Amino acid sequence: METDPDAFLTALRLGDSFLPVGGYTASYGLEQYLNEDRIDDGDDLRTLLDAYLRRVVGPCETVALANAYEARQNGDLGRLLAVDERLHAVTMPREFRESSTKAGAKLCELLLGAEREVGEPVDDPTDADCDGFATAVADAVDRGATPGHYPVVFGVVAGDRGLSRLEACLTHAYSFVTGLLGAAQRLGRFGHTEIQTVLAEVQPVIEAVCERHVDDDIAAMTSFAPMAEIMGMRHERAGRRLFMS
Repeated sequence: METDPDAFLTALRLGDSFLPVGGYTASYGLEQYLNEDRIDDGDDLRTLLDAYLRRVVGPCETVALANAYEARQNGDLGRLLAVDERLHAVTMPREFRESSTKAGAKLCELLLGAEREVGEPVDDPTDADCDGFATAVADAVDRGATPGHYPVVFGVVAGDRGLSRLEACLTHAYSFVTGLLGAAQRLGRFGHTEIQTVLAEVQPVIEAVCERHVDDDIAAMTSFAPMAEIMGMRHERAGRRLFMS
């Protein structure tokens, strides 16, 4: 991987919790794990993150992102919409879908559709070398013609800003992990040092799952994390909630 400075800075921006897409409001079920005392220490937290990466982020969100990236590179809007539709279908908990689509819409607003007036005609969406594709995606999300999941929009942004496909997948997976670790810390169970230790331990897993799934076809997109999904569904009805998911 060789990234120019502008693309590298874009990767840092996309991977930073400072990016205002609402990621800080999502724990993806982690809050419910803690509410039910299913996580006691850093080892438990690392095990949970490992499972998320291998069963959700890798085979589901990384596949979606990589295929969205390729759709953008080829100017294939139909393929991108199919990727978005499948990701929506395989994401079971309602809160997970809502968190992802709200973040995707915000990322569209910030980095894809900021200069487009509502109702303004779009350029040719099949021309991957101009702004037409990104504008067409932003328009489809704006109109509700597609869910606009965060990994899908992320893939389009990454392709627009010069990241390689693998770099985009790594940035997204790293951002997902740090988002959950930040949630764990804000919930008051873990300190800075323990969080950094867990992050260092899961970094090889981030690399492994991205390299394994970056070339997967859309048909391989799947998510299998029953307990995480159950925690997400229970969180919807929890009496106390700091996070949206």
